Amino acid sequence: MKWTNDRSDNVDDRRGSGGSGGMMVGGGLGTIIIAAIVFFLGGDPSAILNNNAASSQQTEQRNLSQEELNIREFIKMLTFENEETWEKVFQENGIRFRPAKVVLFESATSSGCGTAQSEMGPFYCPADETIYMDMSFFNELQQKFGAKVGQFTVAYVLGHEYGHHIQKLLGTLDKVDQLRQSGKYSEAETNKVSVANELQADFYAGLWAKQTDSREKFLEPGDIQEAMSAAAAVGDDNIQKRAQGYVNQESFTHGSSEQREEWFMKGYNSGDIRQGDTFNALLN
Repeated sequence: MKWTNDRSDNVDDRRGSGGSGGMMVGGGLGTIIIAAIVFFLGGDPSAILNNNAASSQQTEQRNLSQEELNIREFIKMLTFENEETWEKVFQENGIRFRPAKVVLFESATSSGCGTAQSEMGPFYCPADETIYMDMSFFNELQQKFGAKVGQFTVAYVLGHEYGHHIQKLLGTLDKVDQLRQSGKYSEAETNKVSVANELQADFYAGLWAKQTDSREKFLEPGDIQEAMSAAAAVGDDNIQKRAQGYVNQESFTHGSSEQREEWFMKGYNSGDIRQGDTFNALLN
């Protein structure tokens, strides 16, 4: 993908800063399957974050490498392009937009939802409207889940997490959380709601790619295929096969590989936010 010239000021790079007030979490999450469940987490992850035992262990301060500085610039560029695209989409639909913050960290850091850990993968915290990303996730995505990782893989992941911010602004996350906590639905039914929530974030990532390319012409051959590879890699069926050797569809919380690819491409092909009602499509 081509880099554009603009950068966002809403990126906080905490790498190399001695922990940035965060805490290293003892014990970790233990297994691939537990870590995979929280990848691309929608809604409020505080229950998972706060249930881990924390220690006051800090990382040493260090200077960032040139590669890490380049990553910062790349994330600032992607963040700006998300802001620019979603400002335009919201304006066209008569909705007020406010940008999300993005935090880059390593190992662990504090968040509005508790202590963020690298094992969790990227996630969006509704409490502080911030996306948290440890870039080591992308090594895991390639090595453990078989994704083809390139620059647009990062763009897709950030676009997905920004999609959760869009859900926050539109009130979708609040409705999903109310439904989850109501106790009126079975676990399987609640899981379907979670799937719809995640697939909508994939749809928004595709919409962002389409709208941004229309404005900036930043896509290059192979970029969309990279997004598809990442979407397929984190499908529930792929994760379950790798972790436990079989698939249990009722326990899906993020959608199958096919569904994740399908909804990303629906967002990309339509470029129309009105086409992203995954809840009616999946629950009715």
